[in-house]
Amino acid sequence: MAEAIAGLIADTESPLVQTGYVVIYAPRRNRKRFPESCVAVHVSEAAARAAAQPERGYYAAVASGPSRSSEGLRLFYLVRWLD
Repeated sequence: MAEAIAGLIADTESPLVQTGYVVIYAPRRNRKRFPESCVAVHVSEAAARAAAQPERGYYAAVASGPSRSSEGLRLFYLVRWLD
């Protein structure tokens, strides 16, 4: 009778939201969510740390996403900064 939640998901264009290592462009680090255009996904923590350029506003982090907002944007949610 009860159907698994995975069977109810109709959005086949995007995988389920995942948490991973990213580099976020954030001139000020006071936000908790970032548009997809400001986020670069990396395969490992080491890769994210190597790509970070804090002096230019690019910071390594752990984030969850992308997730579609109510406004139709794809957002990443900050879990923690890697510094």
